[in-house]
Amino acid sequence: METYDLLVIGGGINGTGIARDAAGRGMKVLLVEKDDLSAHTSSSSSKLIHGGLRYLEHYEFRLVAEALAEREVLLRIARHLVWPARFVMPHVAELRPRWMIRAGLFLYDHLARRASLPGSHGVRLDAPPYNAGLKREFKHGFIYSDCRVDDARLVVINALDARGRGAEILTRTECLSALREGDSWRANLAGGREVRARGIVNAAGPWVKRVLNERLRQPSKDGVKLVKGSHIVLPQLYPGDHAFILQNDDRRVVFMIPYGNRHTLVGTTDVPFDGDAGTVDVSDAEVSYLCRAAGRYLAKPVDPAQVAWRYAGVRPLYDDGTSDPSAVTRDYTLRIDTDAGSAPVLSVYGGKITTYRRLAEHALRDLAPFFPGMKGEWTATEPLIGGDFGDVEREKARDNFFARYRLLPQEHLRGIFRRHGMLAYDVLGDARAPEDLGEHFGAELYAREVDYLMTREWAKSAEDVLWRRTKAGLHLDHAQREAVSRYCSQRVS
Repeated sequence: METYDLLVIGGGINGTGIARDAAGRGMKVLLVEKDDLSAHTSSSSSKLIHGGLRYLEHYEFRLVAEALAEREVLLRIARHLVWPARFVMPHVAELRPRWMIRAGLFLYDHLARRASLPGSHGVRLDAPPYNAGLKREFKHGFIYSDCRVDDARLVVINALDARGRGAEILTRTECLSALREGDSWRANLAGGREVRARGIVNAAGPWVKRVLNERLRQPSKDGVKLVKGSHIVLPQLYPGDHAFILQNDDRRVVFMIPYGNRHTLVGTTDVPFDGDAGTVDVSDAEVSYLCRAAGRYLAKPVDPAQVAWRYAGVRPLYDDGTSDPSAVTRDYTLRIDTDAGSAPVLSVYGGKITTYRRLAEHALRDLAPFFPGMKGEWTATEPLIGGDFGDVEREKARDNFFARYRLLPQEHLRGIFRRHGMLAYDVLGDARAPEDLGEHFGAELYAREVDYLMTREWAKSAEDVLWRRTKAGLHLDHAQREAVSRYCSQRVS
């Protein structure tokens, strides 16, 4: 029976982030995920790395400051997956006075050091470029900086980085049970494998309480509040690279964010959830809510029938007793349970994708007393795999990549580099001409990349490929998606 220092349960952003951090400290790590990496909450976000401007209204200054600081860190270490964006907030006097927005944006600009992003200021909305698509009644607004991210790929890249540092990553492998035996855990995994671990991290997201209480048999008074967040993707609602943050009449905010070159992402909702987190879906009522919120500001009505894609995720927030789902803290809470000071299990409640790296550092700091040989913190300065462009800027690294594969389709190269960064060279290898890329499924997705995703990135199904490793599913028709499904099935068999 193999023995590990740490068994991590859960292949979302927190689990993979902790696995990477621990592996880089010299620990022997096994991560198990019952489905695909990022199969649930971590691939269902608003695709933002942000401080959370609206959290200032709930006085969550520490959380916002930490998130803003992490925004700068991720801009440095994940340059291939995180990129700056400008957000425009139209002013609606009856919802929030101008002085309040100015004060909030001043805090947002100064709660943490802002090294690479421009600050906020007022803008006119009755002149180009920010008036495009808006109703004429909106004259004034504000603009500020945040970042966008490919959330599912950030999870996969953390897993790849962890594996490169010695961690073992097992997808489609559920932890069925675990019991303390002396100073370690004996865990039973799906498929009949048994392992030992000196400690366990329970990063099971919406299932964190079930894993702790039922699989690990640890009683706990800590509660988790499940809140569903839904998003819709529509044909492009307005031209331009800027996003909008829209004040709604229920005091919530809704984002409109460019999604690729032809779509706009609108979200999110906050709905209490008590169903099966594995089968969560977007309700028609949520679609109508998001369309109304966007339509309040846009010159053209937003028709729910136009929705090209909808997705939902369940946020496993720490239950702080707040009844309003929008007011429940997005901060994370870590709890350690031990038996006579040995064989710990650390459970992760809450958190947001922006602060996953700090959460991992905090988790390893809490576990350090149980692992006296653990090395120190390191992830704040070490680029994630694929994100090390050396001394050149991202654009120059991309140009060098394009020059290397100049005979291949430019749009294909653009997508490959956006998804993989410097690992794009591994994806394409010795390809010299389009015929070297294999079958073309559409949307610049070729068999060569699918092969890479299945052999190197744990993808098993068409869903893994089309909706998490890439977003090609949004641009393929039914027959093309079926072709990808057949190809993946043949490869798996």
